[in-house]
Amino acid sequence: MLERVFVTGYSAVSPIGLDSKSTWSSLLDGQSGVDYISSFETDGLETTFAAEVDNFDPDPFVGKKQAKRMDRFVQLGAAAALQALEMSGLVIDQENATDVSVMVASGIGGIITLSDQIGVLNSRGPNRISPFLVPMMLPDMASGQIAMLTGAKGANYCTVSACASGADSIGMAFEAIRRGDVSAAITGGAEAAICRIGVAGFNACQALSKRNDDPKSASRPFDSQRDGFVLGEGSGVLVIESQSFMESRGGVPIAELVGYGATADAYHITQPGPEGEGGARAMNKALNLASMHPEEIQYVNAHGTSTPLNDKFETMAMKSVFGESAYKIPVSSTKSMTGHLLGASGALEAVISVMAIQNEIIPPTINLENSDPDCDLDYTPNTFKERKIETVMSNSFGFGGHNASLIFKRI
Repeated sequence: MLERVFVTGYSAVSPIGLDSKSTWSSLLDGQSGVDYISSFETDGLETTFAAEVDNFDPDPFVGKKQAKRMDRFVQLGAAAALQALEMSGLVIDQENATDVSVMVASGIGGIITLSDQIGVLNSRGPNRISPFLVPMMLPDMASGQIAMLTGAKGANYCTVSACASGADSIGMAFEAIRRGDVSAAITGGAEAAICRIGVAGFNACQALSKRNDDPKSASRPFDSQRDGFVLGEGSGVLVIESQSFMESRGGVPIAELVGYGATADAYHITQPGPEGEGGARAMNKALNLASMHPEEIQYVNAHGTSTPLNDKFETMAMKSVFGESAYKIPVSSTKSMTGHLLGASGALEAVISVMAIQNEIIPPTINLENSDPDCDLDYTPNTFKERKIETVMSNSFGFGGHNASLIFKRI
């Protein structure tokens, strides 16, 4: 018999808050985490702004010595994981360590370390490269380091599916627990790609907004004036457990994870499939697994990147899945405030989805000022809505045609 799976802890380290509480408060205030880049010089770049995590100090979480041996994405992931584990009350010990998995995704991995060390190679020669370069740049090192920090010895890996990575990681952990492979998982995503090569690379494929005169309004999902996404960084992590394991230790459930669907467009390296058909299939697969009807979904946390094609096709996908109910279901894109965390976006938005259920509030889509005829659903423009929410769907779509959808349910 398949196990039911419950969320018992969560945390976020985001451009609008160093923990889940401050992130949630900023979401309700409609606060943008986007500003001019402060971590490096932006001369020559077409885009000079991003959603950075300000004032983050990894030392209290991992120690000063170990922090120096971690890329920034690992530091962010470790901080979120440890906070989520504390919320859950799960104590990992010799008796249960092999039953607890760590699956924390990253779409890009340690690009900041790699970029810095290429500079060292070019300026000082190969003998000056850090011996920690390889372990710091590997995308799986958030999962690896979190396991070492927590003692979790269950299956440990990193799911890489571009901007669907975080959602897929949670989905795969969900499936592993349902099957009984493990009893609990620390799962989510972490990303830190705000560096010169990161920004220049996304500029080169014409993906980023170039609204340099007004960064805070640059991320404007579903708005007719949207011109690209805003690069963000951060981490979102959930602790999820089987019902039997949670009850045996006296854990307290926050929400239930009931659905996961994943598909491929098999269409284009950066563009979504025609009319969002791949995204629609992922949503339908999640609904089928959850044994739910489309009209039972009461809020959709959209992928909503603020790019012309994604927002149009995601809207079409939602209409395909929900039919006439699509016009009655509140939708929002919290990327309007956090920017796009790439491989961590689905994980952060899963955390936000759980907080929406817990707090009975739908966060807004800020900067939605100009109606787009192709985007005509209820996107919760600019102001949050108070509403008891039983079920939330969270969507994530990635370069390469990766689509993932998660469904969370009130206890």
